[in-house]
Amino acid sequence: MKNLSPPTRPIVLRRMAFGAVAFAVTWLAGCASPPPATGTGAASTAPAPAAPASTTPATGSTFNIGPAPTSTVATDAGTRPTISGAASGASVAGQARTFSTQLATYTAVGYDALPGWGRDDFSEGWPAFLGSCKVLTGRGAQWKDICDRTRSIDPKNSAAIRGFYEREFTVYQIRDDDRRPDGVVTGYFEPEITGSRNYSPPNIYPVYGTPEDMLFLDARKLPPGNATVAARVQGRDVTIQTGAFNTRDLGSPGLYSLDLSTITRDTLDRKVRLRAQGRALLPYFTREEIETRGAPNAKVLAFVSSATALYEMQIQGSGRIRLPNGEIVRVAYAEQNGQPFRPTLAQNKNGQPASKVRTRGGAVELELDNDDDDVGDNTAGIRVRGFTLARPEQSGAVIVPGRTASGPVIGSGIKDPSYVFFKESAGGASGPVGAFGVPLQAGRSIAVDPRSTPLGYPVFVSTRTPGTGEPMQRLTIAQDTGGAIRGAVRADYFFGNGTQAATNARRMKERGQLWILLPRGQAVAAASSSTIRTRGGAAGADLPQCLVPVEGQCVDD
Repeated sequence: MKNLSPPTRPIVLRRMAFGAVAFAVTWLAGCASPPPATGTGAASTAPAPAAPASTTPATGSTFNIGPAPTSTVATDAGTRPTISGAASGASVAGQARTFSTQLATYTAVGYDALPGWGRDDFSEGWPAFLGSCKVLTGRGAQWKDICDRTRSIDPKNSAAIRGFYEREFTVYQIRDDDRRPDGVVTGYFEPEITGSRNYSPPNIYPVYGTPEDMLFLDARKLPPGNATVAARVQGRDVTIQTGAFNTRDLGSPGLYSLDLSTITRDTLDRKVRLRAQGRALLPYFTREEIETRGAPNAKVLAFVSSATALYEMQIQGSGRIRLPNGEIVRVAYAEQNGQPFRPTLAQNKNGQPASKVRTRGGAVELELDNDDDDVGDNTAGIRVRGFTLARPEQSGAVIVPGRTASGPVIGSGIKDPSYVFFKESAGGASGPVGAFGVPLQAGRSIAVDPRSTPLGYPVFVSTRTPGTGEPMQRLTIAQDTGGAIRGAVRADYFFGNGTQAATNARRMKERGQLWILLPRGQAVAAASSSTIRTRGGAAGADLPQCLVPVEGQCVDD
């Protein structure tokens, strides 16, 4: 679904705040001692004994997963992939007991340390993993071999699927940069709103496609500092020119000036969105500018009757628009304007933000708050992705190129400068297409921060069911991202569509833990052999940003 800053969805914020006490050295290279055992061979297909009650997360307490086993895994060539592609300085999944990135620390554990692993029905999530394989097979020989071996697995046999995961993958618990295992699990869904193909009150709010005048610059190629530099535009791509800047050069075709002080550099996909005005390149229009000036270079896919419902759909990253004749137009995230995600949060009865959040650079992070006011169906605010949005104080008509406004043009009243553009997507019974490019599966797909959890990978989640508090412990597949999904121990659970899905997603804000399944022998987190990190302090420069750098999803500088 996508980001407001990549995909954006119902509002969800981020991780726990940093502490202040210094802690130890984190070794990045593979340790001499092997990781804990993970079941292999025939024995791995037998159901594991039920996890003890102590493994269930309790509100207000840390999870007790018990000690990890220390026996080594069998290395029979027939059941375990060979190690390949281990770059210099990289950790190797299945060999390294622990390694780190700027955002997270990963510690190997046995599958028997995963609460509820033996009770999960793996056949439920198998279609989601097979969907990921359609993309992962293009990521190198190792993934192709793994996905090829799925053909021999009975898709209805949960024990066989479980054995496949245990043979092919080694499991690592994800901890945040303060080495805490607990994070926040929220939920999202695919909203449905009423609309029309034609501009006719009350359907006056346009659902825009990607503007044709949007330009793109690779942020990794920006020079340091805040000077004004020369930039060349070729098609929709912008490149910085080397050498001293001289205004007399601006007469050359395709050459523009760019003020670096106006640029937001820390987008996850490392893309800067720009527009040309005269001979200067400027950041692309804000939400307010789009609403009060219009977007003449963007196709209008449909018109809807509610500005706040459209905003929620932008935060969710996808949605359905029901036309007067009953036809459904399905839309998915296509692009965003490059502006930071800064939602206006609702306040509680004490005049404080209803959700505990913090802003870290251009990102909004969510803190777990068990005392949040539940205003999901309240007129005071809109509960989305773990936090509560304030409703606009005033909302009115917006400019639509080629149409006469139905009233005074005051805009939606939504102050968030970020804005999402959509594209029409195929209908059918499958879920909406997420950031990974495959349909999401309700109950088994999650949105993650791709810096710490690469898209397409299996992730075991231990949390609680919204409303009932019952344990929710299952294998999911990371297939989406979101502008409000930031942090290592951070997941956004996709509930699907419909009234019940919306209710569950708006309620969902629970403590949770995550474990990632990494292909055995995969080189990850390439970095120096060690680094010192202090709590709340800057991570060492030798730590990679991404666990697995992938162009377009998470890119190491």
